[in-house]
Amino acid sequence: MTVGRSSSPTHQQGAQAEDHAICFLQAQGYAVIAQNFHGRAGEIDIIMQKNKLLVFVEVRQRKVNSLVSAQESITVAKQRKIIKTAQAFLQQHPQYADCDCRFDVMAYAGQPDSAGYLPDWIQSAFDAEC
Repeated sequence: MTVGRSSSPTHQQGAQAEDHAICFLQAQGYAVIAQNFHGRAGEIDIIMQKNKLLVFVEVRQRKVNSLVSAQESITVAKQRKIIKTAQAFLQQHPQYADCDCRFDVMAYAGQPDSAGYLPDWIQSAFDAEC
């Protein structure tokens, strides 16, 4: 378990979804740069890299019968926070200045132990012009 993670069942399910997303993306050839990166504006769940591409990943997990889908729960305000946090990351880590950047969403529906627990991987879910 990562230090600082809450012990509530909801947070634990979210942490499991993040861990699953990391394994899924690593299987696609991405390398983990950071997990749960915090900046003044907010947090980025996962930062991955593949070649010269840096991917900022927001992981969302919702119940199957939730009124709002995982994708829909990422509001424009949340997107702005992620973008500002990504900018802070890039300022702190100038070695990634030459990388192209992308904002992805890994959306999960259901419980982590359920059959077919695969993400809806939305590449380029939003851009920095939000």
